[in-house]
Amino acid sequence: MKITVLAGGFSPERDVSLLSGSLIANSLCHSGHSVALIDVFFPYEGVLTDDAFTTDGNFCYNIPKTPPDLDALRRQVPGSALIGEGVLKLCAISDVVFLALHGGMGEDGRLQAILSSMGIPYTGSDFSACLAAMDKSVSKLLFRAAGVPTADFTVTRTGEIPHAVSYPCVVKPCSCGSSVGVSIVDNEASLKEALALAKKYETKILIEDLVVGREFSVGILDGKALPAIEIRPKDGFYDYERKYQSGMTEEICPAELSEADAKRLADTALKAHRALGLGSYSRIDFIREERTGRFVCLEANTLPGMTPMSLLPQEAAAAGIGYDELCLTIAHSALKTE
Repeated sequence: MKITVLAGGFSPERDVSLLSGSLIANSLCHSGHSVALIDVFFPYEGVLTDDAFTTDGNFCYNIPKTPPDLDALRRQVPGSALIGEGVLKLCAISDVVFLALHGGMGEDGRLQAILSSMGIPYTGSDFSACLAAMDKSVSKLLFRAAGVPTADFTVTRTGEIPHAVSYPCVVKPCSCGSSVGVSIVDNEASLKEALALAKKYETKILIEDLVVGREFSVGILDGKALPAIEIRPKDGFYDYERKYQSGMTEEICPAELSEADAKRLADTALKAHRALGLGSYSRIDFIREERTGRFVCLEANTLPGMTPMSLLPQEAAAAGIGYDELCLTIAHSALKTE
């Protein structure tokens, strides 16, 4: 197949995406496919023939310790466009578009809507499911309606402190991932600082009650839950640096849970996946609340990371699914018809 892997983009998570995209592209090349790896934000200036694709598999990228400077990035491509000129033309001559994007236009449904309107097969969930999952306030309401436990929350659009806030609490932009702009606070002064940080990324900000307990994640692949993974940061919480810099987090897969708890967590993850109408794969994040023992859903990821330290590949490996097989399964799912 000719596969275009779309990565990068105008998003705080672009660096994570570029590493995911590089590894996915290499894997697909190693499996015998012809691949083009493209940063969706920049203009595509290559040819629109088979020569645009390679089988070499020599792509690479390293993630910096801090999120990207989006203002500096915008200065490189002035204007307001989020898709570089020529990118969609390349997608149109591909058999499949593999979405390796994280956050922003690549994960909130906008790109999916464009590809769907053009009749271009792509990986992951459709635009409506992506929109529901990306906005944490929307997804939490859908979780509640489906009986999936989630923390109590409120939303502010102005950056002002709502009247009723319980401390400690978690502050996060409604539509960012990779823990970008996230803070844990226990007083009003810290809350003001956290709101100012979150507002750098988005004006719609979620404030939710802090749930204390062990953190887990469950991948969903082709309608089945993969073995859960437990995340144990060596200090602090599971923020951007601890997610993507080596040696800062211990990850146990399969997670150390009783058989009954593992099944309960898997069932809850599948319920969350279905509540949002997600597609062939996703990753659902949880905290097991110390006080009650219930698995509280944090969020759903429609395009989970595919880096060396990413959770979904580790969970797939625990189920006997290697990285190449995982990438192929996801790519082939884009060609399946309902």
